[in-house]
Amino acid sequence: MDEQYSEEACHVIDSLEQIGSQWRLIVLHDLQDGEKRFNELKRSTSASSRTLSRVLDDLQEMGFVDRRLEEDAPVATFYSLTAKGESLFPVFDAIEDWADEWLGEDADGADAVESLADS
Repeated sequence: MDEQYSEEACHVIDSLEQIGSQWRLIVLHDLQDGEKRFNELKRSTSASSRTLSRVLDDLQEMGFVDRRLEEDAPVATFYSLTAKGESLFPVFDAIEDWADEWLGEDADGADAVESLADS
């Protein structure tokens, strides 16, 4: 661990390194709706086959995603979130709430600053 960062900051940095790439976040967020086939994920994320395959392999290796192969004709590969992946739901909700407040079309942060000042 780099001594210039506090232990708490290191946990945040480590977490973001695991889920923080654009494609990992997109796939994790997309799988919140439930199990999907590879081609469904490809369509919904607009990722190339190569990128999506690499991201899914990474997420599976890190324990965020499960892979299920159905060998009936036609062969299909399904992906779903593990308990570890599902535990990110509140994180995505919190980020979405923050983005609505601070990055929304009409949001300049003034309302949020005022509500913090009133507390």
